[in-house]
Order: sequence, then structure tokens, then C-alpha cells
Amino acid sequence: DPSLQTVRKGIALMQQYKPDWVVAVGGGSVMDAAKAMRVEYERPDIKADEINPFITDLGLGKKCKIACVPTTSGTGAEVTFAVVLTDTADQRKLSLINREIVPDIAIVDPACAVTMPPGITSNTGMDALTHAVEGFTCNWKNDFTDGLCLNAIKLIFKYLPKAVKDGKDMEAREKMANAATIAGIGFVNSLAALAHAMGHSLGGVFHTPHGRAVGLFLPYTIEFMGDAREEQWADIVRFLGIDIPKSKKASAVLAQAIRGLAKEINEPTSLKELGIPLDKLNAAMPKLMDNVQADGSLIVSARVPNEEETVKLFNYAYEGKSIDF
Repeated sequence: DPSLQTVRKGIALMQQYKPDWVVAVGGGSVMDAAKAMRVEYERPDIKADEINPFITDLGLGKKCKIACVPTTSGTGAEVTFAVVLTDTADQRKLSLINREIVPDIAIVDPACAVTMPPGITSNTGMDALTHAVEGFTCNWKNDFTDGLCLNAIKLIFKYLPKAVKDGKDMEAREKMANAATIAGIGFVNSLAALAHAMGHSLGGVFHTPHGRAVGLFLPYTIEFMGDAREEQWADIVRFLGIDIPKSKKASAVLAQAIRGLAKEINEPTSLKELGIPLDKLNAAMPKLMDNVQADGSLIVSARVPNEEETVKLFNYAYEGKSIDF
């Protein structure tokens, strides 16, 4: 969760020694911070939190270029033109997008992830899964992203448990590194949806790790969207080799499979299990709801919740209750 304050400090340092290259070695937070710093360093007239897709002449690359080396397998930030920053003063996450901020070079080496602890392996893996599922089912999905996202989903279901169980399993590390980058290319060309809006909101208020937050909400948002994307849920389920009983919808089967995966890798499947006290959740609900409603990810969501439905989604996710509305 890189903050605007962190970015400001980095920009000040860059202005002192005027680099030709920015090299970001780390997880999504490190890479996002570096990408934002690079923009304001090259364009001091544009603040990092003002980055948006409608600026068509950033003109990056004249002062410096950027290389990203991911040490986690989840965010795909090494290949995306998105940056997520936390505004600590306003308790919200900012999703900043512009096609010019995609890194010049991405070095994806699974050896860099070998020492990643199981907990970070699991929650970053859930981030990659959420990218792939939402990229395959959002309103801007397309023929090119469908294949990328589907393959990433299958790789993650197969290899994430292995990577969590044994971090030195190089086949699992390689496949998860590939899956995260493939999902990154897929979702950035179709975009994320409701699970990301809710995850951004929760992370901005309670500082929950991004992958853990979006992964927790993913099955609830799948159930909420239901019929709006039933054909795509069925495509995913069949591609995973899972049978769909006649008595069940594909959305319910997929949500169940994702919760099963989360439990297998010790990821929470409810806000209660995550450890958020109910009184604090209720106190923060107006802010949580406002953050979701203002999140740009809703633009491409197959179904958009109103304010009342947003509150219900958080409450159901707290109890671990399947969505029935």
C-alpha cells in the first residue's frame, strides 16, 4: 500500500540525483510507488494523484525509463499502466490509470520469489486470481484478454497451493510468476470490477493487504453478479474441469471453488475471519460504502450495487454468508 506521502519523498530524492533509470525491485507496492514517482519526476506539473487516462501527452521517457523486477507473484504491476496509491489523510485508495506509465522493461524471474513467505504467497496469488476472473467477466472483456485470463485462472488453481506449501518448488514458482504477469496483461486490457472496488475500500480504511482483500470479496461479487455473467462463470468452471450440477448455477459453483482454494492456502473467506471487529466495521460503513461508489472499477462491473446493496455486500462478507440478492 504505497502512500502519496511515500511517493512525495521518493520524488524529492529523484530531483536531487536526476536518474536515467528507475529500477523497482519488490512487490506491487514498490512497483506502483516507482511508477508514480517517475511520472511526477518527468512531469512536475502533474501530481501523482492527478494521473488519469485522459492525459494523452505525458511524454514519458525523455528524462528516464523504468524497469520493474517483481519479487511477488500477484499484482502484475510490472506490465500494467495502473497505479494504486493510498491517501492516508482521506482513508481511501486511488486507482490511477494512463497507458504511458506501463514500465519499459519487466524482468520476471521466479527465483526472485523463492523466499516469499507463505502468507504473502497466498494473498498475492489471490490478487492474480481476482485480476484474471474480473478481466474475463468485466464489461470491457474481449477476445484477446479472454485467453490470457482463462489460462491464468487455471495456472493459479493448480500451482498456488503448491507454491504456498513449498516455496522452493521452482515449477510452482515459475507457473505462478507466469500466471501473475499473464493476468496482469489480461486485466489491464479489460480492467477489474466490483471485487477490486470493495477491496480498495477495505484496504483504505483497515489497511488490509490488497490481495487478501480483493480475494476475500471475489466469491461474494461473483454470486452478486450471478446471471449477468452466467455464461462466463460456466466457461471458467468447465475450463477448470469442475462439473456443474443441474441444481446449481455456475456462479455458485465457482464461488464455492474459490472459497475452497482460499481455505486450502489459509486465506480468510469472511471479514469476521479476517479479524475486523463488527463495531468497527459498522462505524466505518459510511466511508466503506462511499469509497466503493466512487471507485472507477465499477465502470466496467457487469452489475453495479446501489448504496443499500453495497452495505449488504459488506455485511454478508462479514458473516461469510452467500449472496442471495
